[in-house]
Amino acid sequence: MRIGRILADPARYQNRDVSVEGRVTSVVGAFVAGVYEVEDESGKIYVLSSRGVPTKGARVKVDGTVTPGVNVMGKSFGTTIRERDHKVRF
Repeated sequence: MRIGRILADPARYQNRDVSVEGRVTSVVGAFVAGVYEVEDESGKIYVLSSRGVPTKGARVKVDGTVTPGVNVMGKSFGTTIRERDHKVRF
């Protein structure tokens, strides 16, 4: 699924499972948990991870659930994907 499609109508995808693929453009957090941003040709979305974050620049496939927004370490993020799993692509 394209990230832009989720961001264009977040209410439609709220609490639904999605898969997106793209490049990690920023990382906030530590080895155990955190937030990272994934970008494809259509947009960028933050991903909330409880199992570690990939490195900046990595190409990833993310499976998770769309959420309307979260606060992590004092930062507020809009529409996000709560990660169930991610795989680094080469």
